[in-house]
Amino acid sequence: MVTLYDVPADELITELASRLADQLETPEWTEFTKSGSDRELPPQQDDFWEVRAASLLRKVALNGPIGIERLATEYGGPQKGSTRYRVSPSSHKGGSKKIIRTALAQLEEAGYVETAQGEGRRITDEGRAFLDEVAADVFESLDRPELERYA
Repeated sequence: MVTLYDVPADELITELASRLADQLETPEWTEFTKSGSDRELPPQQDDFWEVRAASLLRKVALNGPIGIERLATEYGGPQKGSTRYRVSPSSHKGGSKKIIRTALAQLEEAGYVETAQGEGRRITDEGRAFLDEVAADVFESLDRPELERYA
């Protein structure tokens, strides 16, 4: 049995995003919203919403129960200090919590994630089965000799 731990994350997220595309609805405001205060422009990818939701699903499965604040920290980046002279060191800024909350709400509606009372979000049995099914399909499509030891 192949699980999400057995396949590379980038290939799993790509396949998850393609399967979630018809289950999730991209909000209208995503083309104007930055993905974090450390960014200068909104995301330029056409499938940004599906990729972010797939990545969130994977992170909740790996680290759950996990809260929005911790997820925002993981999706953040360095905020530069003084822009004119660069004299202060950079500090970490979190990612957009609205994007995370909305994507998690859509994943909850799909039945893949549930709210753990006071603990954040965790994956459901249906979500785990969905991830394992996608991971098995990704594993079969991979032609990488270094992964033969998992078979």
